[in-house]
Order: sequence, then structure tokens, then C-alpha cells
Amino acid sequence: MSNKITDPQKNFPVTWEELHRNAKALAWRLADLRQWKGIIAITRGGLVPAAIIARELNIRVVETISVKSYDDKSQGEIQVLKAPDAVTDGGKGWMLIDDLVDTGKTAAYVRKMLPEAHFATLYAKPAGRPLVDTFITEVSQDTWIYFPWDLLPVSYLQIER
Repeated sequence: MSNKITDPQKNFPVTWEELHRNAKALAWRLADLRQWKGIIAITRGGLVPAAIIARELNIRVVETISVKSYDDKSQGEIQVLKAPDAVTDGGKGWMLIDDLVDTGKTAAYVRKMLPEAHFATLYAKPAGRPLVDTFITEVSQDTWIYFPWDLLPVSYLQIER
């Protein structure tokens, strides 16, 4: 893990404060849509936004779907490591939360599993945007988003002189 950003034109670092603010904004957009049965967080990226949204909307039922599609920065074959336990009826009445929709491959795969769930992300890239129902911020396809858990806290940085 490092704070080295090689091309500042195509990198989008997100702070904890920004992530929290965007997750709250997403919760506010989702609040009036319907009565939710619960949240399905796509792990790992959807866990933090899902926790914030659950708190904002007073939702106590949070399921997870564990999907692996990335190794470092490259997307590979999609693997479901754990399906949500209590979700039936195609996900009807459930919100599916992730941090980002990128190429849309993971989103399309999960959509097939839960076609009735409302899919919401904090960030969306153009290739994946049509697969989500609600998002907060769109970034270009060639932008790499660095989430707070991808970066070291500033206090850990060694300052070179």
C-alpha cells in the first residue's frame, strides 16, 4: 500500500470524509424509493458504504455477497465466494450496494443473480453506469479511484528531503 499516484490526471483519491459524505448522499437518494427489506453489500468495496447507508436509513438487516473479480489493478474471471443467505425472490425489496461500478462485468454478473434488487454505487464509470439504478458521482472510464483503504494515512508517510 502506498500513496504514490503515478499519473495525477487519471487518478481520483477519495478521503474518508468524502466517502462518508457520498455514502450519506446515496442513502438520502435511496430513502424515499421504498421500504427496504435490507442491504446486500458487495464485498469488499461495498461494506463501508453499506454500513453508512444502513445507519442513515435505520436498516438492521445487512447481507453480503462476496465477489472476486480484481487482482491488483486487472480484472479477471468473476468468482462468487459467498452468496447472500436470506435473500429470495430475485432480491426484490433489497438494495445492492457497492463502492464502484467500473467495466460492468461484476455488476452484470450480480444483476443476473439478483435481478430485482435496486443496485446503487457511490461512483460509476461510463461502461458500467447503465447497470446501476442509483449512483452519486461519475468519473471517466480511464480514471483509477483510490479509496481510503487503498492509501496509507498521511502520518505513515516518509517525507523525502
